[in-house]
Parts: sequence; structure tokens; C-alpha cells
Amino acid sequence: MAMAAEILGDRWTLLILREAFYGVQRYDDMRADLGAPRSMLTDRLAKLVEMGLLERRPYREPGKRTREAYALSDAGRGLALTLMALTQWGETYVLKGPAPVEIIDRKTGKPLRVALVDEKGRPAKLENAVLAPKAP
Repeated sequence: MAMAAEILGDRWTLLILREAFYGVQRYDDMRADLGAPRSMLTDRLAKLVEMGLLERRPYREPGKRTREAYALSDAGRGLALTLMALTQWGETYVLKGPAPVEIIDRKTGKPLRVALVDEKGRPAKLENAVLAPKAP
């Protein structure tokens, strides 16, 4: 947990990842959406690429030079449940009400929630969960 928190631990990194999950990939679009200083955004994007959470992908608009977009890697997409769980926590304990976005099923449009389940997919109670060393 501590190592993951060290990677994700600052506000700008989480905001950049949020933008990537929204589908924003271009530097200028991220900068405009976030109001981020150039040096900070450049630094955090490089860090996220180095950590393997984002991948650089070249793109070129007609008549323009080739530039790089920043897309989620497999590892970055693997953070989806973590970020969704943080959103749920924020609604409950920070906002104390609904966030301006919600997680929905793409096909049905119905709301989804992150939940704790056992190995067979059955719901489990949080009070029964404990971190324990893995058996050798």
C-alpha cells in the first residue's frame, strides 16, 4: 500500500490519471482542463510514463508536426477500481453526497459500485476483511 501511495500520492498525479480515464490524452487538453503549470504537468507525465501507468503515443494533425499523446497503459487501466473506490469514499466522507460523476454500466446505464467479494464473486462484509501475510 505504501509503495502504491508513494506513486499516486500527490493531487496532480491523481488529477492527471482522472483526465486519462476520461479519455483526455493530449498535453494541451490536459493542461487546459487542469489549469496546470507546464513544468509540473511535464514532470508528472514523465513520471507516470516512467512508472508504466501511461504510454506515449505519437499523433499528427494534418499540416502540423508530430506530437505525443498520453494513453493509459495496462497498469494504468488497472487503477480503475482503486480510483472508483476513492470516488465512492469521497462521496461518503468528503462530499457527504453525490459526486458530479458516477460510475455506470456502459450497456445498461445503471449505476455501479466497487464492492468487496470473495473468490466466487459473492459479496463479503468489510468488517470480516483483514490484511494477512500470504501463506508460502
